Amino acid sequence: MTKEELQNRLIDFAVFVIILTDSVKKNEAGITLIKQVVRSCTSPTLNYGESIGAESTRDFIHKLNIVLKELRETWVTLTIIQRAHLCGEEEKLTKAIDENNQLISI
Repeated sequence: MTKEELQNRLIDFAVFVIILTDSVKKNEAGITLIKQVVRSCTSPTLNYGESIGAESTRDFIHKLNIVLKELRETWVTLTIIQRAHLCGEEEKLTKAIDENNQLISI
């Protein structure tokens, strides 16, 4: 996978999760988790873009570690949404969690 392909996959994942949040209940817990997951699902894409222009190997590794950290945070948040039955699109939520796991594995 090229760096452009990975960047596009991260962008597609962020967009998918953002759209998915429309089907999350808008109660207090749902709103809090929506805000959290939007921040954490977009962060990997932004930090990966930064890593491409890293100033050093150390900077590159640091930015990729942030990407991984934010993907893990997104996984936890999506899993909370799933286990709390806050999403009306269970199949899409499962797809998002699966894609999140694949991105972590990369």
